[in-house]
Amino acid sequence: MQDDLAGCVVLYCLGTDSSLLDSIKGRWRQLTLFDPFVDFEPEMKSFGSTFARVGLVVLPLIASVISASHSTCPPAVDYTADFKYVECRQDGYYGRILGRERKVIFRDTNTPQYCADYCGRSGYPWAGVEAGTQCFCGGQPDGGVITGNANCSTYTCSGDKSQKCGGAFFLQLYKINNPLPVEKVDGDVKRQPLCHTSPLCEHTVCDTSLPISERIGSLLSEMTLDEKIVNTVNAADGVGRLGLPGYDWWNEALHGLAQAPGVKFNSPNGSAFSYATSFPMAITTGSAFDDPLIGEIASVIGRETRAFANFEQCGYDFWTPNINTFLDPRWGRGQETPSEDSFHTQQYVKQLVPGLQGGLDHPEEKQIIATCKHFNLNYAETNRYGENYNATAQDLAEYFNAPFKSCVRDVAVGSVMCSYNAAYGVPSCASEYFLQDTLRENWNFNEPYKYVVGDCGAVEYIHTIHNFTDSPAEGAAIALNAGTDLDCGLTFGSYLNESIFNNYTTEARLNQALTRLYTGLHTVGYFDGHNRYANLSWSDVATEDAQALNYRSAWEGMVLLKNDGLLPLSASYKKVALIGPYANASSQMQGIYAGQAPYIITPLQAAEANWDSVQYAFGTADLIIYLGGIDDTIERETMDRKSLTWPGNQLDLVQQLSDLSKPLTIVQFGGGQIDDSELLANDNVNALLWAGYPGQEGGNAAVDILLGKQAPAGRLTTTQYAASYVDEVSIFNPDLRPNGSYPGRTYKWYTGKPVLPFGFGLSYTTFDLAWCGKPLK
Repeated sequence: MQDDLAGCVVLYCLGTDSSLLDSIKGRWRQLTLFDPFVDFEPEMKSFGSTFARVGLVVLPLIASVISASHSTCPPAVDYTADFKYVECRQDGYYGRILGRERKVIFRDTNTPQYCADYCGRSGYPWAGVEAGTQCFCGGQPDGGVITGNANCSTYTCSGDKSQKCGGAFFLQLYKINNPLPVEKVDGDVKRQPLCHTSPLCEHTVCDTSLPISERIGSLLSEMTLDEKIVNTVNAADGVGRLGLPGYDWWNEALHGLAQAPGVKFNSPNGSAFSYATSFPMAITTGSAFDDPLIGEIASVIGRETRAFANFEQCGYDFWTPNINTFLDPRWGRGQETPSEDSFHTQQYVKQLVPGLQGGLDHPEEKQIIATCKHFNLNYAETNRYGENYNATAQDLAEYFNAPFKSCVRDVAVGSVMCSYNAAYGVPSCASEYFLQDTLRENWNFNEPYKYVVGDCGAVEYIHTIHNFTDSPAEGAAIALNAGTDLDCGLTFGSYLNESIFNNYTTEARLNQALTRLYTGLHTVGYFDGHNRYANLSWSDVATEDAQALNYRSAWEGMVLLKNDGLLPLSASYKKVALIGPYANASSQMQGIYAGQAPYIITPLQAAEANWDSVQYAFGTADLIIYLGGIDDTIERETMDRKSLTWPGNQLDLVQQLSDLSKPLTIVQFGGGQIDDSELLANDNVNALLWAGYPGQEGGNAAVDILLGKQAPAGRLTTTQYAASYVDEVSIFNPDLRPNGSYPGRTYKWYTGKPVLPFGFGLSYTTFDLAWCGKPLK
């Protein structure tokens, strides 16, 4: 707008307040202002309706300046940072040296002084410049390798070409000696909301008297096309000249706040915001079949992540939950999901999303923004970037779509992530059928604060892997047109300008995407700080209640698969041998997408707290506990399993242990099921307990079940197939129902004989069931 008005003549009315004129002049310096009743008094009588029309043109400008008077700008402070150069450090995309506390792109004004002034005025004691335009602010530098100063001299400053402003991922680090004082909560610095900081507070986007639609519309009207485009990617640049900082949309919280580009855990462990509660993986908590438990877990995760966000340790949106059903037992990410059953997954969704977001009563005021992923027909890592699936219409509606439908329609999730794969020949992030017809029209995902994000690289792969378009610019456009609002990647940022220039898409569609994104951030109080969750702080993280819930969720989700009467263990066993790769496991207990836990209780630690003698050698032991299974070296994102058997020589070792004729219990870890036929058939294997990925309290939970302090009550949420399943069913075949030699999938349709069925689980209690009356037909 500033460029469009350059050189214009603006008429103003007699008696116009001088401060208003100064404000207008300050925002559009090239405007020429005349008072018609002074400068053109002889001509005014002939202006008539023409002047009225000119006045209408001027009114929006005046209204914009007037509305800024409703903002919450702090009193102006004459401030110049006193700062000192410290060193050059090599930065990284993960774990930025100054975290993700504040990043601003100053395309035309960046210098060390300008950056230090900006950071110091906001109360940050550290500043850093990088890659010419980037300014970082932080509370304390963390990590990064100190390098020679030459590495920080490759980019000239955008505000002064005679000065140097860092390198590509090389940060020029400065200590600010006089940062302005800021509020502290629980001893930790809490930054002011964006609309309480200058210069953003001077703009209409911060006018709280206006509806949010007008505020966001005003923000977009002040952004250039290039500025809009660079804010459609996960590492959004913001707009430095307006005071809008960068924002990283990539935050994770699958079973607790997790490591991600937008997340910062402080160090050392034990300091404020250095850890968060790490719950068991979804496959374990799902096995509890305790729906309210899921809601309780989600509420804790939501509170803790929001506390981190309030102190700029992460963003306000999180790419969780993963609600693709665990269709194929080889799937490396099945551990992230609760079940192979779509109904059970729907019940999980109905508890988890409201817990994360803060309930269903106020969807326009959220605790955090949850993201249901990966939409749609996504269930394998093998060829995950380019595979195409063609499920039947019935299977799509009743099975694959069902959890997403619940997520969108029943619990009002704020965001949905489209997947890498194609369905019916169209990449998911380019599918109008999925993103427009199904999601927005049929399921009413159409509030202005709801948006779609593409999985990382998915927009790029529309062209490069799926070969669905002739150019990257067309790929970016088709994704945007279909309804993808945010690109986790570089394609939108690199090619949307070309897309709009060639009329593949429009700036209006770009504005729609940004409106959804910024309005979504408004629901968590991003601009104003007016949110019921804004006071959550470090004291709300890893509370005693949260740790008690963590322990409960771990033992509730464990499943007893075999017991010949050995369990619960009697007090007569004094010498116990712990054998196997999980005997003293720590981080592997968490599973993937984990963060820094406050502590992790290993099986060895739990055993030592309960038995007089715990050892690795089994020669003199009264009891042997073998702890093994699978881990993220063979099942994780990007890696499906090739086999359903126990890995390596673990079964050989178990056989040797069973030959000793000593009481032998197996504790099996891992997300996907493995063929336990040999263990179930071996009479010298007395008990088998599946523990999944039980989280930070996993050691205590497993040992307490073995000792009878807790009774196992979990049930399998996936079918345990025989190892031969991998030869019967192609991982690329999404068909659920049997056909000819094809045996079908999941407990509902599989015609073969499973090793253990869906829903299987033993207890220490015996049950007798009898009809209390004749059952009705």
